[in-house]
Amino acid sequence: MTDPAERHSPAARDARVAWLMLLALCTAFMLSQAYRTAAAILAPELQARLGFSPQQLGVFAAAFHFAFGAMQLFMGIGIDLHGVRRTVLSVFPLAIAGALLSALTDHFGLLVLGQVLIGVGCAPAFLVCTVFIARCFPASRFAAVSGLAMGIGGLGMLLTGTPLAWLVQAYSIRVGFAMLAVLSVLAWLVVYVVVQEPAVPRPAGPRASLWQVVRQFGQLLRLPQTLGIMALSAVTYASFITLRGLWLGPLLVERFHFSLIESGHVALAVSLVSLVGPPLFGRIDPGVATRRRWIVGYTLLMAALFVLLALTHVVLLSLGLLVLAGFLCGYIVLQYADVRSAYPEAQIGRAMAVFTMAMFLGIALMQWATGVVATFAEAHGVDGLTAVLLSVAAWLVAGAVAFAKLPSARA
Repeated sequence: MTDPAERHSPAARDARVAWLMLLALCTAFMLSQAYRTAAAILAPELQARLGFSPQQLGVFAAAFHFAFGAMQLFMGIGIDLHGVRRTVLSVFPLAIAGALLSALTDHFGLLVLGQVLIGVGCAPAFLVCTVFIARCFPASRFAAVSGLAMGIGGLGMLLTGTPLAWLVQAYSIRVGFAMLAVLSVLAWLVVYVVVQEPAVPRPAGPRASLWQVVRQFGQLLRLPQTLGIMALSAVTYASFITLRGLWLGPLLVERFHFSLIESGHVALAVSLVSLVGPPLFGRIDPGVATRRRWIVGYTLLMAALFVLLALTHVVLLSLGLLVLAGFLCGYIVLQYADVRSAYPEAQIGRAMAVFTMAMFLGIALMQWATGVVATFAEAHGVDGLTAVLLSVAAWLVAGAVAFAKLPSARA
């Protein structure tokens, strides 16, 4: 049992405060997860009510992730210069504005603009969590705490399962966005009240200028290990979010004739299972010696899963594969640990920003490209969903090969 004196020691109090602030930061991350997966439930309604083509769906879903990914370097600079708290509080209101705009319009261009605003507003949501963990928790616990944070943030995907499906079917897409806007306001208030800027040792001398920070990012991009890390990060999380966040609804509705509510139930189940993976993989992190081999192996396993999902038309098997994908995507937390160990302490914040930028630009590219693939396949008499899933599998294999063959930090 823990000694009562230890539970009330300054170190224990600091640890509790750190956990409380991390949970507060995770509320914004939850909303980010909800926004990035909403398209899967909205897609059938956008097609049926507003006449969106598969290519327009790809653009709509990709807009969030393109804006999110493109802003990562700027968010990293903001965190370096102004801190975690001020960065997220300054930017997150744009997500609220984007959700409100989306709740007020049916116009394709304005809906895409709303997604861009939401993407920019959510851009620091998980980056502030990873930087906060790196600054406030021991390095040996980074994978475990990051995995737990990813699991907590994943609760946001539960909103875009049955609850969002019910709102959209019973009322409209506009009501769904209005609900997300209200929850975003609450998350901003939680961060404002709870989070204080963690103390960070500052180097001697004047603070780096904006131009110096930009140059430091350029130096990071020239390091030999960065290219392989970015190549893999662009496809791993992208594969799951492209499935869960865009094509899950059309897959269930078009291939298996599920209702929107039934599709929401499946999305909810996949989201629930996805909460288990990151904490588990964070706990079983094998360490630097074998972590990269694990990452490559799990990436190839995900590719095989997408091939099976593309080729099967059996309902129960497809549902099982979707749930398995939700669980396996948790191995992505090992990539965060790999980034944490691939760069010196002074570069961790910028390295996380570059990694996250590649991850979400990869999602944007994959969601846009799969829309193009589906449209092209259907125009030539090929099942669009099959083509989409096989293309995702090919990207996963390419990313795994690049990560394995390109230089690592140890090399």
